[in-house]
Amino acid sequence: MKADDEKGISVILIYTALLFFLLGLAARMKMNFHHRMELSTAGFVVAAVLAALAIVLFLFSLRKRS
Repeated sequence: MKADDEKGISVILIYTALLFFLLGLAARMKMNFHHRMELSTAGFVVAAVLAALAIVLFLFSLRKRS
């Protein structure tokens, strides 16, 4: 895979992580419903995993280029 492709995929993963973070934040604000806590925690966990994958992929793309 080319370094430019990996950078593009890492940008997509970052924005997807941001989307899941915002989903978790919105679920945290509406806590009067019982299952919102699980949605909030799952949103934050998925956001953290996607962000970590994006950072690793971006760092590998920088290493390939130089």
